[in-house]
Amino acid sequence: MADAPVTLPTIRHAFLEDRRALYRVCLETGDSGQDATPLYQDPDLLGHIYAGPYAALAPEFAFVLEDAEGVAGYVIGALDTREFEARLEREWWPALRARYPMTDALRGKPREERTPDERLVALLHSPGRAEDEVVAAYPSHLHIDLLPRAQGGGNGRRLMTTLLRALRDAGSPGVHLGVGARNTNAIGFYRHYGFKVLREHPWGLTMGHDLRGR
Repeated sequence: MADAPVTLPTIRHAFLEDRRALYRVCLETGDSGQDATPLYQDPDLLGHIYAGPYAALAPEFAFVLEDAEGVAGYVIGALDTREFEARLEREWWPALRARYPMTDALRGKPREERTPDERLVALLHSPGRAEDEVVAAYPSHLHIDLLPRAQGGGNGRRLMTTLLRALRDAGSPGVHLGVGARNTNAIGFYRHYGFKVLREHPWGLTMGHDLRGR
């Protein structure tokens, strides 16, 4: 008797209804690829910063990987990083800053003494900006995360190819991403896919991929 054909997980655009699933994947991969659930008292904080705004503000560049158990991963990005940063300031951060105020006590606490939740709250109020030299050549950016059950089998490559094709078709000359120094599996994946190191930081790497002529 012949073996049953292998059914690959489906890749599709993310919907607003996927928000909870996106947040869950973000949290369960949020500690340099490992489950960050034990680190945070508020399980939504990571998703508010690294997942939610993409599905809401750039849905044309938000894709999920869906298997029989549900959403198992995503790749999300923005075509123009500077424009996206400006939209975050207008449309995304204000409501979150009201929900998570930067208190005087938090403001006066040294970063090394802040809890993981407090560090994210501070980030909501003072988000970093991509470096000018990076966005000049790699104006787009992305985040990609896969739950353990979806890792391997080419799923990461399929997701990455889907987003990079969409960015290229929209006219992007290049895309960048940040990756933590401890996330060696992700760094290896990005290198294998063709990303190169653009910047080294105490926390990790900024890597870029040229989309021209491919």
